[in-house]
Amino acid sequence: MNRIMTSLTGTPRVIAGGVALTVLAIACTFLLDPYRNYQLALVAAYLCATAGLTLLIGLTGQLSLGHAALMAAGGYGYALTANALTDAGVEGLPRFILGLIAGVVAAGVIGLLLGLAAARLHGPYLAGVTLALVIALPAFTSVFVGVFRGDQGVQIAYDGVPEALSALIAVEQWQAWVAILVAGVTLTLLTLVRNGKAGLRMRAVRDDEVAARLSGIPAGRVKVHAFLVSALGAGAGGAVLCFVTQSVSPGAYTLAFSLLLVVAVVVGGLGSILGAAIGSALIVLLPWLVQTSTGALSLPGELQQRLSGNLPVLVFGALLIVVTAVWPGGIRGAFRGRKASGTAASGTTGHSPSEPISTEPLTTEPLTIQPVSTESER
Repeated sequence: MNRIMTSLTGTPRVIAGGVALTVLAIACTFLLDPYRNYQLALVAAYLCATAGLTLLIGLTGQLSLGHAALMAAGGYGYALTANALTDAGVEGLPRFILGLIAGVVAAGVIGLLLGLAAARLHGPYLAGVTLALVIALPAFTSVFVGVFRGDQGVQIAYDGVPEALSALIAVEQWQAWVAILVAGVTLTLLTLVRNGKAGLRMRAVRDDEVAARLSGIPAGRVKVHAFLVSALGAGAGGAVLCFVTQSVSPGAYTLAFSLLLVVAVVVGGLGSILGAAIGSALIVLLPWLVQTSTGALSLPGELQQRLSGNLPVLVFGALLIVVTAVWPGGIRGAFRGRKASGTAASGTTGHSPSEPISTEPLTTEPLTIQPVSTESER
C-alpha cells in the first residue's frame, strides 16, 4: 500500500488517499458501540463544514461568522426536499441523494451571495455581514413559518438501514457510514481545490491582494470562489446532520454554534484538513467529556444543570487561549513543529520551528503569472 501511495502524485494521490481513509473509517465503525457511531456521524457532518471554513480563513484570510447559517441552509434544503419526495413516493437512496444535492445547492446560493459581498468588503465589515446572517436565521424561519415551521423546525421521515444490511449493522452504524462517505467525498474535493491552482491564487490574494491584482490574478473572483466552495462544504455538513438527527431547527444553528466552528478550526490549525478533523472531534467529544466529568462528581442538581450548559463553553474558551498562546499554528501545527524539531535534531533537513509551518503538502503545477505591461514599456 505504501508503495502504491508513493508512486502516485497529484490528483491520483489525493483521490487514493481519500478512498483509503474513508474505507478505514468505515471499518472502524465495527469496533464502536451504537452511541460512539452516532458521535462519529456527528464528527463527520461537522467536518464537512469545518473543512470548508478552514479553507476560507486559512487560504484567503476571510473571516466568516455565519457558517452555522450555511449549515442550516443545507439542512433545510435536505429536509424540505426529502419530505416532498416522500410525499411523491420516492424513498431510499434516490431520496437521500436528491435531498443532499438540494441542501448543497441551497447553501451554495447563499455562499455565492456572501462571496459577492466579500469581493467588496474586508475585515470586520465582512464578519459583520456573515454575523447578521446567522442572527437573522430565527426571524427568517418565523416569518415563513408555513415552510420552515418556526422554532419547531422541520422533521423528516425515518431513514432506516437498507434491507440488504439490516441484519448486519444497526441504524447508528448506517448513519455513520453515510456521513463518512459524504465527508470523504467533500474533503477530497476540498483538498484538490486547496492543492491546485485555485489554492495558489487564494494564497496570493491572502498574502498581498494588491500584488496579486498587479500579477493578473482576479482577486474578487478568487474571493467569490472561496466563499462558494466553503459554503458547499457547509451545506453538505448541514444535510448530513439533518439525515442523522432526522430534523432541522434554528435552535441548533445559533450564534454560539457558529462561533464554535471558528474556534474549532483555529484550535485544530487553520488551513489544515487534519486540523479541521481535530476541531470537529473537539466539538462533539469535549462537551461529552465535560458532562461525564461533572456527572461523576455528584454535584447538587441545580449546580450540575448550570455547569452542563456553561462549562463546555468555558472550557472551549480556555482551550482557545492556551492553544493560541502556546501553539499559534493550532494543534496540527504543534504536531508538525515537534516533527520538524526531531528532524533537525537528527541532522536531516527540515523546517525550523521559527519558520512558518505548512499545514499540508502542496503538489501542483507552478502558476504562471504574466507581468502587466505599462505605457512606458510600450
